[in-house]
Amino acid sequence: MPEKPLTIATYAAGASLAAITLVYVFGPTFFLDNESSNSRKNGVVGLSNSANDCFINSILQALAGLGDLRLYLIRETHRRKLDGPKVYEVDPEKILQEKNAIKPWKLEGLRKGMVTLALKEILDKLNERPIYRKTISPHTFIRMLEQAFRTRISRQQQDAQEFLQIVTERLCEEYHAGRKARQDSRRLKAIVTNMQTTFEKLEVPETPNLAEQTLPEVRDEKQGQAAENDGRDEGEDEEGFPFEGKIESQIECLTCGFKPKPTVSTFVTLTLNVPQKPATSLNSCFDGMLKVEHIDDFKCEYCRLEHALRSKDHDLSKAKTEEARQQLKSEIAKIRKSLSEDPEKPPPDVQLPDVKLAPRRRIARHMYISSFPKILAIHLSRSIFSAATLSTKNMAKVAFPETLPLGSILDQRKYRLLGVVTHKGGHNSGHYESFRRQVAATPYSTPHSFGAEGAYSIQGSPNPSVAQSPRISTSNLGSTNERQSPATSTLSSPDMFSPSSSSLSSRASGDSSRGLPPTSAPRDDATVQPPASPTSSRSRTAKLVKSRASSITDVSRFKRKPKRRDNRWWRISDDKIKESRTSDVLTMQKEVYLLFYELDRRVEDDM
Repeated sequence: MPEKPLTIATYAAGASLAAITLVYVFGPTFFLDNESSNSRKNGVVGLSNSANDCFINSILQALAGLGDLRLYLIRETHRRKLDGPKVYEVDPEKILQEKNAIKPWKLEGLRKGMVTLALKEILDKLNERPIYRKTISPHTFIRMLEQAFRTRISRQQQDAQEFLQIVTERLCEEYHAGRKARQDSRRLKAIVTNMQTTFEKLEVPETPNLAEQTLPEVRDEKQGQAAENDGRDEGEDEEGFPFEGKIESQIECLTCGFKPKPTVSTFVTLTLNVPQKPATSLNSCFDGMLKVEHIDDFKCEYCRLEHALRSKDHDLSKAKTEEARQQLKSEIAKIRKSLSEDPEKPPPDVQLPDVKLAPRRRIARHMYISSFPKILAIHLSRSIFSAATLSTKNMAKVAFPETLPLGSILDQRKYRLLGVVTHKGGHNSGHYESFRRQVAATPYSTPHSFGAEGAYSIQGSPNPSVAQSPRISTSNLGSTNERQSPATSTLSSPDMFSPSSSSLSSRASGDSSRGLPPTSAPRDDATVQPPASPTSSRSRTAKLVKSRASSITDVSRFKRKPKRRDNRWWRISDDKIKESRTSDVLTMQKEVYLLFYELDRRVEDDM
């Protein structure tokens, strides 16, 4: 009896040893990875967090899932390699002579695209698909970013939005600096080419033509304009920075209805204020920025000129000398001309009444997106500033859609959600996580069906006179009336068979001397036997056509469709990676902080 516990313990020890052996042989990294070795869960590269770098890691992981950004980085780095370093060299003496010139070392870094190249390298590493758990460090990119600005990035503030703003603004500046360098290089090359052509013409004496003779100054000016036009036309082919968009602000005077020219401003990220409510939506946040706003006590330029015109008319009625009358009449004519042409440009030689005396008006102001970016980065500002207490975080739930329509009805863009950055914690502390959509490439397909070429074609047949096997068209099958008689449905549709329907008609009429057409498939006994009568032959032929049509319909019905991976996401917290779904992402309404949308260019296939 006392030996029984010992036996049970021995069996338990043996089973434990066997389980450990199996795990060591078949899954050696099971306990090291802290989760199963499923490649779908460990399919992306993580980032290490050694110095409170979660705000950096979340932004880099979100940027790694943007396809248009990666295409832009590949295009820009490849273009700089093809142009060569001479195109992007900086002449310090020439730069110092310009007004408001930036420092030579900064301009050189912008032209060479230091941050663009560094971001491409780290995003390429983050988009690898390792077969085991892999983690890299973001310090290489951080050092290059600090070298570009010649300053240190503080780890104390830890704001993901500010880090995103720094990176995107730097990338935009590098794009415009590189574009300007390419335009200058093309313009200089065109000028040199024109000068060489001019010298070659001067070396060869020709008969002078007075109609074509031009002064040297005019000729040089024309050559410069032609070179400038060449550089501008070639530079317009570039697609631009994908984050860059434009917002226009339009005001309208509610008294006179005058609308001045809208002010245009560029943006790389949009900041939307979250209202202090328990729950709201992203559309409501957009309405807060793009809604019509009324402003009082505004000085309208048109109303100011009208006030000046009335003042001049009053002075004209009280003028005593003819010289003063003529002067006032001239000023009144100039004011009326400005009112009709451009009220924003008052006549410079006319003294207008003081601005303080101009009437105050009520205006309506609204903003709208005039140039839509390829990638729309949205920052939801949750900070609540108070003079009495410290700043707090707005914990309102913000519902955001997977597909975001923007713009008017006639000019609308649809964006697709590709990345989300969330923040858990308070205003001064917390942790950032990122969600990346698992973007899958479009599956390849063969749009053309099997035709009449090949082994079954009439050209490849050793005996062209032998009737070929019928080739059924699925388009005609769908339009065929099922109530039609078998003979009519088979004989009145020559498009259903190829190459001709004469062989079937002769076979249906009882002409069995020519035999059955050759086929690679085994025939049934009923098919081998000769037809007994024309009626039975027609019915048998109709049954054969219906059976083949039903088989084709079944094949098209159960055709395997490619699996859609649009619903799969990666949830990344530094070096910890999990798989999520779209429903899980859309439920992060309380923690959502940054949203990354991309223009939806997918072609809907309803087949």
